[in-house]
Amino acid sequence: MTSQVSSPAEQADEAVAGEQRKAVGAKDVRRLDRVIIRFAGDSGDGMQLTGDRFTSETASFGNDLSTLPNFPAEIRAPAGTLPGVSSFQLHFADHDILTPGDAPNVLVAMNPAALKANIGDLPRGAEVIVNTDEFTKRAMQKVGYDTSPLEDGSLDGYQVHPVPLTTLTVEALKEFDLTRKEAERSKNMFALGLLSWMYHRPTEGTERFLRSKFAKKPDIAAANIAAFRAGWNFGETTEDFAVSYEVAPAATAFPPGVYRNISGNLALSYGLIAASRQADLPLYLGSYPITPASDILHELSKHKNFGVRTFQAEDEIAGIGAALGAAFGGSLAVTTTSGPGVALKSETIGLAVSLELPLLVVDIQRGGPSTGLPTKTEQADLLQAMFGRNGEAPVPIVAPRTPADCFDAALEAARIALTYRTPVFLLSDGYLANGSEPWRIPDLEELPDLRVQFAQGPNHTLDDGTEAFWPYKRDPQTLARPWAIPGTPGLEHRIGGIEKEDGTGNISYAPANHDFMVRIRQAKVDGIEVPDLDVDDPHEARTLVLGWGSTYGPITAAVRRLRRAGESIAQTHLRHLNPFPKNLGAVLERYDKVVIPEMNLGQLATLIRAKYLVDAHSYTQVNGMPFKAEQLAAALKEAIDG
Repeated sequence: MTSQVSSPAEQADEAVAGEQRKAVGAKDVRRLDRVIIRFAGDSGDGMQLTGDRFTSETASFGNDLSTLPNFPAEIRAPAGTLPGVSSFQLHFADHDILTPGDAPNVLVAMNPAALKANIGDLPRGAEVIVNTDEFTKRAMQKVGYDTSPLEDGSLDGYQVHPVPLTTLTVEALKEFDLTRKEAERSKNMFALGLLSWMYHRPTEGTERFLRSKFAKKPDIAAANIAAFRAGWNFGETTEDFAVSYEVAPAATAFPPGVYRNISGNLALSYGLIAASRQADLPLYLGSYPITPASDILHELSKHKNFGVRTFQAEDEIAGIGAALGAAFGGSLAVTTTSGPGVALKSETIGLAVSLELPLLVVDIQRGGPSTGLPTKTEQADLLQAMFGRNGEAPVPIVAPRTPADCFDAALEAARIALTYRTPVFLLSDGYLANGSEPWRIPDLEELPDLRVQFAQGPNHTLDDGTEAFWPYKRDPQTLARPWAIPGTPGLEHRIGGIEKEDGTGNISYAPANHDFMVRIRQAKVDGIEVPDLDVDDPHEARTLVLGWGSTYGPITAAVRRLRRAGESIAQTHLRHLNPFPKNLGAVLERYDKVVIPEMNLGQLATLIRAKYLVDAHSYTQVNGMPFKAEQLAAALKEAIDG
């Protein structure tokens, strides 16, 4: 992480904050190895910002972490209702962790709807911090509370901390020239300050962030900082919070290096930029905004200094059409979308297959079908990516497994597209896109060399000795055709979706030629070099759990639980879904049982059964949320015993 030089005023403010933190020692401090916190409130309460800031400070402190933002699909759901609840869950620890956690240890509920929507996920004994100011009769009736849960004994199994967050925030900001409504908006910063005290989080970064975010409104910045400090001071002085907690940095969880907290979409954006630099090609994004892929368009639009060009098209079809045109022109071309957009782009993806041009199709999967669950996660686009085009149109598929892994997956997808002259699907999902974790920033020498050689002149000698350029004359190793930049003298050739003649690229309706071209395009994809599958099997297990994409974290956490309990189970995870690794069949044959957990109705299991004739057991979930480790562990234990 880069260091920053503070102004004298900032240094004075940070000195005050430092003195406040020293006072923590006045109360009992308990050490924990991990904590799961969930911030929940109305979608206008700033829960995502609160969670992001707590996460950033936790990352800078050195903990390992994993996050799960969860928000409504509506732009502004009705205030105070269950559909309008927005939450942010953070799991941080002094050791290596893999998931945002199954059940929160702490719930911060900003209103009755947030309490009712989330209390069922808490284990008994968990801490609940409740904004009592919002528990009015009308607000409680809106979500079905006949009596106050703060008074009727229904929360007796939890450690409840009733805090008038709104009142305390307004009181802390009374010296500012703000209306009550304006002051109330800072209650999320009060809550953030309180939780920062409880868990000894750094505070300077948040104060710098607030000054920067509201640089053009210094009074608003000062008010938010005041609310943040007031929350911290409240935790220190109130008798209701007698204990604070320490979670030490995860000193042994990370290899040496420089780290930062990163979300999946941000990592993917950086991976695309890195790929373009390593290929020495301009990066072109043709895209139409769609949840949860829009962040990639937003991020890449900031990086014109790296030769990135972004085009926000009028629709999905125009977005991929522009991207394919950029590929023809010699750019590393990308289009980003989610499931509904893939359906609209399918004809142009087929055109890219026929033209044999490199194109990255980034699909950030979400709940479907149709509009479905725009802000929830799912893995149900695998068969669409594999087969969702007319005719025989094979496309390689790469899937990242964690938010940070989206960076490497983008580089790998670019390698395949550029080397084999083919469109490539990159299948992420909403869980990876919005979740975050620490990412080690790689050194430049660690990145692959992706440079390509464009066609320079004639590549074929005709029977009469004339030199000619054949656009479909193939590399004998990769079966890739030459990539000719338009306008290069002597390299003129036809493009379009009608079938081409092998070699010459002339239009051809010959049956034998079409049969050959279909088979050669399939052979090109089948022959893509991908690494063999690694299997984690320390005890020669008889049961294998096979996963892909974002199920990696929950599966690995479940496998660890089972092994700690003395069970023997093997694990492997697919990054390449088309083609499969060459040793996958041999791996599957070694085990009596193969279990495939997926956030769909068994799409990978269908492919595995069809290709390898393995009686794979499918374990599925399609509720818009990632698997929980405990849930998977129980299912895998049943498979082992069955």
